[in-house]
Amino acid sequence: MHQKLLCLGFLVLFFLGCVVDKDFEAPEQNCLAPWKPNTTYEAVKGLYKGETVQILQDLVIEGYVTSSDQAGNFFSVLHFQDKPENPTDGMQLQLDVRATHLRYPPGSKITINLNDLYLGQSKGVYTLGGTFVAFGATSVGRLPALKVPEHLFVSCEQGAIIPNKLALKDIDSTKTNTLVQFENMEFDATLLDSTYAQPQVTVDRMLLNCQDETLMLKTSGFSDFSSAILPAGSGTITGVLLRERNDYFLVLRDTLDVQFTKERCAAVITEFTSDALFFTELADPNNNADARFIELYYAGNENLSLNKWSIQRYTNANTEVSSVIDLSEIVLEPNTFLIIAKNASEFERVYGFSPDMEAGSNSPADSNGDDNLFLVDPFGTVIDAFGVIGEDGTGTNHEFEDGKAIRNSNIIKANPIFSPEEWQVFNDSGSPDTVNSPQNAPEDFSPSQRD
Repeated sequence: MHQKLLCLGFLVLFFLGCVVDKDFEAPEQNCLAPWKPNTTYEAVKGLYKGETVQILQDLVIEGYVTSSDQAGNFFSVLHFQDKPENPTDGMQLQLDVRATHLRYPPGSKITINLNDLYLGQSKGVYTLGGTFVAFGATSVGRLPALKVPEHLFVSCEQGAIIPNKLALKDIDSTKTNTLVQFENMEFDATLLDSTYAQPQVTVDRMLLNCQDETLMLKTSGFSDFSSAILPAGSGTITGVLLRERNDYFLVLRDTLDVQFTKERCAAVITEFTSDALFFTELADPNNNADARFIELYYAGNENLSLNKWSIQRYTNANTEVSSVIDLSEIVLEPNTFLIIAKNASEFERVYGFSPDMEAGSNSPADSNGDDNLFLVDPFGTVIDAFGVIGEDGTGTNHEFEDGKAIRNSNIIKANPIFSPEEWQVFNDSGSPDTVNSPQNAPEDFSPSQRD
């Protein structure tokens, strides 16, 4: 009986000890940062003078978290921007903390005490953190977990960051580490049925907009969604914009950032052909080999993009292409010349104006007059020809050594088969159907003119 009474008393005391006072309240979280912002991201980056530096000033910045490691696509780094909407700059902090999304979820307002942190650059991008020394060199490393509370404070203020809606052409370094969004995007058609990444391997996947402008999506092979199939449609994609020097790429927080629910973009045609573009003058001056050039004329009625067009040179009797000029960056207006010089500065000195392109030594523009030249469109079709493949020009009707070849002014379209009657050829040998009359620059040449 005595033993039962003792047990009963123990139970009463136990339960009474567990009763929560009705006036008890959990301690409130401290929502006020112990430091006040007193500088800008730009001023902080200005402290970097070419090598890792320890910040020894009482400097404080604030920001809003853009990244999340919840899906495993970010690791030991916190990306943040200076404002929750329309940011002007972003930075990143390396820290030895796992599951940062629990402490610093996207949108969190953070305050960072920079005193005693290190500032450095990795592939052109500024980064904050602790210090790491290897082979005598100091670089920025992860801030130890125990040191993080001394430098990083998260406010009670949390909210959704509004992604900065950009066009691909608007990407620049100030957008690095910020949350961005692009519309009318899709994965390259060759990637359909591919996964975001490969196991334990970081993979780049090409994104395109409906104008065929491109941006890489980088995904970690350790992310939770690495084995997910890329969506086949088009739409909106959101992510943290990162870069390595001048190469920009997007990193997802999770697949909810990808909303490709629309049909794919219509095919964009960027390659065109035309027989209105043709050779009009080929120059090998007798007195100056560096003043060599190729002249073409475009007789069309609307602008012509030369995307994937080229000029091919077959040296002497070769049957394989010896050198090529890629014309892809050129867009021609109607009734205009295209002047391609071997040496741009020498061309300008001799002829008094700048050429449209410099092709360099051993290029098609550097022919010594016994080579064969062909204008080729984006589809591999020869549009215009001077000479015959496999036939050395020496002693033939297409030799312009120490001279020039001029297209007759009545020719207004290209000819894929060399026709000597369309040309006047001057050289130092007087081979059949040519004129033995070496030509000197500049007086015997007329770039950008048709007689």
